[in-house]
Amino acid sequence: MPLFEGLGSGGEKTAVVIDLGAAYTKCGFAGETGPRCIIPSEIQKPGLQQPIRVVQYNINTEELYSNLKEFIHMLYFRQCRHLLVNPRDRRVVVIESILCPSHFRETLSRVFFKHFEVPSVLFAPSHLMSILTLGINSALVMDCGYTETLVLPVYEGIPILSAWEALPLGGKAIHRELENMLVEHCTVDTDSSKGRSLPTVMGSIPEEIVEDIKVRTCFVSDLQRGLKIQDTRFNLEGTAERPSPPPDVDYPLDGEKILHIKGSIRDAVIETMFEQDNEEKSVATLVLDSLIKNIGLFERKVLSENLVIIGGTAMLPGFLHRLLAEIRLLVEKPRYQQALSTKTFRLHNPPAKPNCTAWLGGAIFGALQDILGSRSVSRDYYNQMGRIPDWCCLSSPPPEAVYDAGKAAPPLMKRAFSTEK
Repeated sequence: MPLFEGLGSGGEKTAVVIDLGAAYTKCGFAGETGPRCIIPSEIQKPGLQQPIRVVQYNINTEELYSNLKEFIHMLYFRQCRHLLVNPRDRRVVVIESILCPSHFRETLSRVFFKHFEVPSVLFAPSHLMSILTLGINSALVMDCGYTETLVLPVYEGIPILSAWEALPLGGKAIHRELENMLVEHCTVDTDSSKGRSLPTVMGSIPEEIVEDIKVRTCFVSDLQRGLKIQDTRFNLEGTAERPSPPPDVDYPLDGEKILHIKGSIRDAVIETMFEQDNEEKSVATLVLDSLIKNIGLFERKVLSENLVIIGGTAMLPGFLHRLLAEIRLLVEKPRYQQALSTKTFRLHNPPAKPNCTAWLGGAIFGALQDILGSRSVSRDYYNQMGRIPDWCCLSSPPPEAVYDAGKAAPPLMKRAFSTEK
């Protein structure tokens, strides 16, 4: 049972906090310092060898409803043995991205209200929840997730939606690049032969193995080394000299095969995050492009000195150091030198790992029982209206029964979830 059972307002049971990510889902109880479980966001259908990812936006609504229903049931009753609670007794806080499609939110709401009959649901933006862990009101938050990297400024508790920047660079892009390098350059030893090419031994590498290789063997080089690796990769004349690679490593595939991973792959695969494309875009330019986009000069200085990096991809060794070095290098270019009017950039160190920072912020907010009740969408309202209001909708404010303006709320939360023009 939850650690703080019965300590809420009037003995109300603690809320369930769910961070439903594209690759992994974090789940636990409000008021606790970490999630009870972190599991892949996927389900296994009978008759199918490959698991199905739950977070899919290109499938029909009924199929999505079925997948989400099975996954949420697994969260409550099967996979997470520490979460064996009755859904009807507890509010739910869902950590979501600002780019989450409306039909996904509506389908997930239908699963919670119609199938599990939860008392209320609150959809909280992940970037806003992240700065709650630091006790600050303004920050430039970068979420380096599985499918994309998304930057969103939050100033005085208000997400500046007009200044968001995103690129499809994340764990998925790294996995794809790593698999291509492994297939092209690595060899495998088996019981019968040695030095065989990877495609002759196995047709494709399962993504969970690619991810394990990334986590165990790959790292991010510093700025000077990374720039030399990029010059070597894109220099067609072959005049650029590559830095000496790290040692090769051997990775056991299934107990009978040994994959020889070259050292040149270990430090080169992550460069895909920092290489600029044809439009001169990379994860580092996202921060600067967001700062010069519809943000005043004074606000830029505040945001640049309060950078918060979240997401599982940001946990790669050397990622934060390289990101800050890339930003400081780009600031000197004419494109940003005149527009920014600031050269000071500082990173915060949240009290949680980057992949759990947003969840921890949701757990903090979910522990505020009085405020949670006034900011959540109740089951009665959903049954009456058949839909949930969008947290950033300013044109059609929900009724007072949903957001009770009379109850006191911290300035950060009151402004962030305000529906007044």
